[in-house]
This record gives sequence, structure tokens and C-alpha cells, in this order.
Amino acid sequence: MRVLVAEDEPVLAAFIAEGLRQQAMAVDIAHDGLTAAQKLAADEYDVVVLDRDLPGQHGDDVCREIVADGLRARVLMLTAMGDVRERVAGLRLGADDYLAKPFDFDELVARIDALGRRARPAVPPVMRHGDIELNTALRQVLQNGRYVSLSGKEFGVLHALMAADGAVVSAEELLSGVWDENADPFTNAVRITMSRLRAKLDDPQVIETVAGAGYRLRRETP
Repeated sequence: MRVLVAEDEPVLAAFIAEGLRQQAMAVDIAHDGLTAAQKLAADEYDVVVLDRDLPGQHGDDVCREIVADGLRARVLMLTAMGDVRERVAGLRLGADDYLAKPFDFDELVARIDALGRRARPAVPPVMRHGDIELNTALRQVLQNGRYVSLSGKEFGVLHALMAADGAVVSAEELLSGVWDENADPFTNAVRITMSRLRAKLDDPQVIETVAGAGYRLRRETP
């Protein structure tokens, strides 16, 4: 999942971003509304964690632009003002959800997960392919009932492949969805992560390389 954190408090923005990356999300940061709008125009996000009181361009205006431009991104609005009138005003602007500061981080993650499911074609919270089971809610992978310890990037790559349900996923799509805007398009990060992921699975060949196209999960035999 690709998330944009638009928050003008650098410490809070960094805290949110680091926590979400530990949940296998690709996260970019904007500290003002103009930068947030530029990033939204340049990249495709699933969820925007949007501080309502942004400098440069107010969060309300950023939210209006997201709606007017028909972007796929779902908006979780953050604000220090948590009374009912403020929540209603934010939702009427087009925000999909609203969370007042201070907030519980686990609740933030749960709300982002819920919005992410709405942003993308529906996939079940527990996905299975052969003897592999991936649970998005628990961030857990089992194979033949055995727990498989994966890094955040390895989990994100496997999730992308399982969500594709046998279709080819390009390295560029993996970089965009699992890494973030700082990823070098010429990096070998995808290849290295794929190699490490394969090594942790009982059958490394369950992930197939399609020359010149990308990667896919091997089709199960009936």
C-alpha cells in the first residue's frame, strides 16, 4: 500500500511514516499543502493521511483537489480539533475518515488499512496460494502451518504477488507499491528482496520470473 503523510510537524510525520513502514507500507512525506498537492499529482497513492491545518495550502484545499481530480486516494484527515462540528466539516469536504490528535497508533493503522481496502480492488484479509497463507491484519505469513518470518519489504512483495492472483507484476509496480518515492528506478532492490523472499519459502520456484515482464506466483495445478 502506498501512503502519503501530509503533516507539518516533522517529528510526528517521521513517527507516523516509520511506524507505517514497519507495517509493510510504502510511505512518502509532505510538510506543507503545496508539496502534498505536487506529490499527489506526480504519484498514485492509496491513502493520504492529511493534517487539516497545513501551511502553504490548507489541508481543506488539498482534500477538495483530491475529490475534484477524481484521485483514487482515500483521505484520512488528522486535526487537533476533534469536536463533532469539525469532524462533520472535514467529512463534507470529501474526507473518507477523520481522526483527532492525539491518537492511538494502532487505531491509525487500522483506519488506514480499512481505507486502503476501499482504494484498491477488494482482496480478502487472508489470502492463500497453495500451502502459503498471508494474513494482512496480523501481518503474518504461514506455510504448511509454519510461521515464515519476513521483513516489511518481503511481506509487501509477497502481498502484491498474491493480490495479483497469478498475473505478472512488474518490478516498477513493486517499486511503486512497496518502496517509496526515494527508490531508485535503476536499483536492484526488487531483485535482492525477491531472492531473499524465495530463500525463506519451502519452494523458491513458487515465484516465477517472467523475462522482460516481472514476477508472478506459479499457477496451481488442479
